[in-house]
Amino acid sequence: QVQLVESGGGLVQAGGSLRLSCVASGSISRINAMGWYRQAPGKQREWVATISRGTTTNYVDSVKGRFTISRDNAENTVYLQMNSLKPEDTALYYCYADSSYRYWGQGTQVTVSS
Repeated sequence: QVQLVESGGGLVQAGGSLRLSCVASGSISRINAMGWYRQAPGKQREWVATISRGTTTNYVDSVKGRFTISRDNAENTVYLQMNSLKPEDTALYYCYADSSYRYWGQGTQVTVSS
């Protein structure tokens, strides 16, 4: 079992920045990739970014150049630095961790005002 707890969401004006954190606990030695999804009201959950156990990263096109995913394996934490935020980034952001199963956090709300 892996438990994930996100933090760092909030309300920010367009053009602003936020840094999301996701701390993993439990069977953390088996975690491989970690990443983030988001879900806006009335829309399907959308993949945002992934980071491998090493440093390989991937992003959805809409956030490339604005968001940066990073990982501190010693602290069992994955981060999502979000810059130049847009109103369309408003969503509930979920952290995930892959081991023998995909585990999910409870989500942290990001609201970007215009």
